[in-house]
Amino acid sequence: MEYPLLTAVLVCVSLLAAALAVLLVRQRRVAVNTGRRGEQLLAELRAREEEERHLLHRRLPAIVEAQTNQAVTVPGPLRAVNGEDPHRELLVAVSELTGQTRRNAAESAAATLRAMMRTVQNLAGEQQVLISAMEEQHDNPDVLDGLLGLDHANSQLGRRAQATAVLCGSWPGLQRSAATLTDVVRGATGRIRDYERVQIPAPLDTAVVSQAVEPVVLAVAELLDNGARHSQPGSPVQVSFQQAHNGLAIVIDDAGVGMTVEAVQRAGWLLEGHGGQDIAALGVPPRIGFAVIGVLSRRYGFRVSVDMRSPFGGVRAVLFLPSELLTRAAVPEPAPQEIPSLAAPASPAAITPSPAPQVRVPAPEPKPAEPAEELGTTEHGLPRRRRRAPVAGAASTTLSVPVSPPAAPEATESPVNHSPVATATAWQRGTRQGRASSTDVERDFQ
Repeated sequence: MEYPLLTAVLVCVSLLAAALAVLLVRQRRVAVNTGRRGEQLLAELRAREEEERHLLHRRLPAIVEAQTNQAVTVPGPLRAVNGEDPHRELLVAVSELTGQTRRNAAESAAATLRAMMRTVQNLAGEQQVLISAMEEQHDNPDVLDGLLGLDHANSQLGRRAQATAVLCGSWPGLQRSAATLTDVVRGATGRIRDYERVQIPAPLDTAVVSQAVEPVVLAVAELLDNGARHSQPGSPVQVSFQQAHNGLAIVIDDAGVGMTVEAVQRAGWLLEGHGGQDIAALGVPPRIGFAVIGVLSRRYGFRVSVDMRSPFGGVRAVLFLPSELLTRAAVPEPAPQEIPSLAAPASPAAITPSPAPQVRVPAPEPKPAEPAEELGTTEHGLPRRRRRAPVAGAASTTLSVPVSPPAAPEATESPVNHSPVATATAWQRGTRQGRASSTDVERDFQ
């Protein structure tokens, strides 16, 4: 009886041990799977946190920056879920919201600046009128030198106000007639500070049409100012003209510090007209030069580009004018010469000769009387003398001497002008010579 009971106990113990072993193995497997799942969830949590940090610090700022600078590339997600961006809807909503907010702020700021710049332009125009009036009234070289300096500074102020107004949506505001390219460059040169460094090329017979003169002048002035400001004070800023089959180019070369590749790319983006929507995105203080040129180029149809091909080691700017904006300079016709009409000569009776002037000539001093001849003595013993007659004309002190008018000069082969003005001038000249001759006669007789 003992063996079957022992066998049964052993079997039970074996079964229990086997069950425990199975449970232990299963528990081990569950624990391993749970650990792996936990590690996987922890890795996913870390990846999500990293994705959120990437979204917050990289993607969202890039989306905001891309609205004002197309050269900025928005980075994608670190890990795509099923091939899609997990934050695409969020990014679209943020982009639309920030874009609308920026547009509203830019429109409000542009309207405010536009009104302010109009006021500044009006004040600059009034100041220009006052300076011009003072220049006409004063002849002192020192005063004129100071007035010319004020005039030049006022021109620069007007250009800055005009450029800011154009960037805010206004028009240039000046309508001119067609002007030659040389006049356009000269007008632009007079609006910058270092105008003496600009080398203007020889004149051409090509002109810019009237509606594009002021925009081209403003664009060239901004390019010249940029080249002069970013180069050495004594270096030249050279301007040249380059003909093309479908237009003409104004080439501006400076000897400045140059531009980096990123700066050239951003300048090209601004010159294409993409930077005029928000003036706040142009820096502090805003650099509006390239942005203004881009707005004008898109509005009037010319093109501007910058690169590093200047022979002086600086920057080369090229403003290309298509044939639609060019015309031939009008050659002024010579004014017809008026042939003076010859008036009929006056008759001899109509000309009354002036009387010969009377000159008072002093008479010669009387000679002293000679002693009387002695004729004996009187009854009292005194000598007798014969009285001589007084000198005739001794009472008169002056003589009237007629002076004949000066002899007329011999006639020359040149024609005589018989107009009334010439006759009056000749008569006045003759009387003046007569008075001079009479004065000489008086001096000779004194």
